[in-house]
Amino acid sequence: MATTSYAIALGSNRRSRHGSPAATLRAALAAIGGVRAASAIRTTPALGPAGRSFANAAAIIESSLDPDALLAELKAVERAFGRRPGRRWGPRVLDLDIVLWSGGAWRGPGPIIPHAEFRRRAFVLRPLVEIASDWRDPITGATMRQLFARLTAPRPDYFLSAAFSEPSGVSPT
Repeated sequence: MATTSYAIALGSNRRSRHGSPAATLRAALAAIGGVRAASAIRTTPALGPAGRSFANAAAIIESSLDPDALLAELKAVERAFGRRPGRRWGPRVLDLDIVLWSGGAWRGPGPIIPHAEFRRRAFVLRPLVEIASDWRDPITGATMRQLFARLTAPRPDYFLSAAFSEPSGVSPT
């Protein structure tokens, strides 16, 4: 396979032998190899029962591996950093996810690309905007910048305003 590009999301909310979650992400970037760009590392609130805040980042890597083989390599890096099987959404030393691939969409026995949830996760989109703002989602055609803007745009609170208005023709007494 020719060399292609991947957008990888990185996350950690537990210390490792490399130190803090942020230090763990820096060490993971070195271990992955092929990194062409990396975002800043940001602290974000945990989702679900993970408890502690996460250090999150994104990277663009180049690899000659197909998505299934790259996922196997990323899982090996996670294990080498001390990741053990655990509950979904729980705390973790290292989480490496393939978000996008320059080859477009992929559905193999391993990853599904694009990542199923990335469009709803600011902690993934914000770093991607920093390093690959014009990369297009192969499903929607939207750029990372557009997806992030849609996700973070203020929305009117229709429910709140409806709760304080009386339906027409109804008296409050």
